[in-house]
Amino acid sequence: MMSSPYVGLLPGSCWRANNDPVYDCVMNEATSLQLSTISGFRAMHASGCFLLPNPWDIGTAVYLQHLGFKALATTSAGFAFSRGLPDSVSVITRGDMLAHIGEVVAATSLPVNADFQNGYADEPEDVAASVALCIATGVAGLSIEDASGDSAAPLYEFNLAVERIKAARAAIDATRIPVVLTARCEAWLVGQPDPLRVSLKRLVAFADAGAECLYAPGVTKPDEIAAIIQAVSPKPVNVLMSRPDPALSISRLTDLGVRRISVGAALARVAWGAFIRAARSMAETGSFDALADAAPFKDLNDVFSNRRL
Repeated sequence: MMSSPYVGLLPGSCWRANNDPVYDCVMNEATSLQLSTISGFRAMHASGCFLLPNPWDIGTAVYLQHLGFKALATTSAGFAFSRGLPDSVSVITRGDMLAHIGEVVAATSLPVNADFQNGYADEPEDVAASVALCIATGVAGLSIEDASGDSAAPLYEFNLAVERIKAARAAIDATRIPVVLTARCEAWLVGQPDPLRVSLKRLVAFADAGAECLYAPGVTKPDEIAAIIQAVSPKPVNVLMSRPDPALSISRLTDLGVRRISVGAALARVAWGAFIRAARSMAETGSFDALADAAPFKDLNDVFSNRRL
C-alpha cells in the first residue's frame, strides 16, 4: 500500500519547507512506489492481453487483488452509484473523484488506471491542470474521454478533442511521472450514427497527439474491434466488456490483438443486481431465502483481516 507524508504534493516535484535547501528536490517514498507500479503497468501493455477489473471502493479493490488480478481501474459509474448519484461530471466533482481515486490507489499495491472522464474540464489548459492532480494520487494510468456532457453536441469538436489529449500528454511529460495515457472516443456510447468512422478518425488522431492506449467503449463487433486495432497499431487497444457475449471471450479478444480488457461498471451492476433481487425478495415474499447466496462472513472477514493498514 502507498502512503506518504506529502499528501497533495505533485509526485516528482521539488518540495521545500520555508525554502530550506535541505529539502531541495527530494523524491518521496510515494513517488518511488508509483514509478515502480507504472513500470509494471507499462510492461502489461507491451504484449499479450490482460484483464483490468474495475472496483468501486476500497473493499472491492482489496478483494480483486486477493483474487490475483495484476492491475485495477476505477469506474466513474460504479463510484457514483455507491454515492447514490448518477454517472455525470455535472454531479460528481473533480475533488470527489480525486479523493476516490486516491483511496483505491492506497488500498492495494497494484497499478491503478483512473477513469477520469473528461478531465473535469472543457478547455485544454484546464484538462492539463486536472491531469496533474490525478497523477498526484499515485495512479499508474488515466483516461481522458471526448464526451462533452452536452446533449446538443455530445462529443467535443474534433480539433478541441485532439488539443485536449495533447494537453494531457504535456501535463504528464511535465511531471516526469510516465503514467499511461489512455484516450477514449465515446462515439458508441453517445449514439453517433456512424460510430466506427468517428472512432477511427479520432483514435488515430489521439494516438498521434500522444495517447498511449486507445479505447472506444461500446464497440462489440469483432471486425470493428480489429479495424480499430489495425488503425492505431502498434499502440495497444482497450476493449470494454459490460455484458456476456459468446463471440468475445478473453481468448477471442486476445486473438484479435486486444491488449487490455476492462469491465467498467459491470461488476458494480452485478453487485447491485444481487442486492436488488435479495431486498425485493424479502419485501415481496416475507422470507429470507435470497440471503442463501450471500458471501460467507468468514471469507470476507479473513481477507480483510489480513490487510496491512
